[in-house]
Amino acid sequence: MQAARGTPLSSTSGDDTTAGRPRGRSRRLVLFATVAVIAYALDVVTKIIAVARLEGPPVETVTVIPNVLDLTLVRNSGAAFGIATGFTAVLTAIAVGVCIVVVRMAGKLRDPIWAIALGLLLGGALGNLTDRFARSPGPLRGHVVDFLALPHWPVFNLADCCVTVAAVLIALQSFRGIGLDGRRVNRDPERDE
Repeated sequence: MQAARGTPLSSTSGDDTTAGRPRGRSRRLVLFATVAVIAYALDVVTKIIAVARLEGPPVETVTVIPNVLDLTLVRNSGAAFGIATGFTAVLTAIAVGVCIVVVRMAGKLRDPIWAIALGLLLGGALGNLTDRFARSPGPLRGHVVDFLALPHWPVFNLADCCVTVAAVLIALQSFRGIGLDGRRVNRDPERDE
């Protein structure tokens, strides 16, 4: 009877929505945005420090952990880990597309792991996009600042790390059959019959 008169059936303390929007989704959007902002900020700040401290002459390599991690400045016109060197404009267009898709997907988020994964992906993509737009030799041709060096591995940056961790988390959630909304995706439609 209460519903017929337009009054709520429960008190607001037990209500799981705010202005018609599920609270779980709002929390996941906040998590997504927080992870993206932190990932982006850390990437930008570490690149600024790397350029200030490592740019020569002389070009300097700083050993952080012997035989494990060095800091050395590299300007990369390619993708993560030095892949696709010379395709800066194409990589920029792809990264812009990825950012648009990720932001559109964020509205469907209800799963915290997906929120973290997409936040890392967006933060990392934006970090490298900032370099492509703002660094020399010019807009859409800018080289990405890489500075983390492991033995027998291309030099990379925090944005590359974020994108890589995001890819692992996305693969994990996909393998587990967990959708953006946190529900298990039914892979076998015959089970429903």
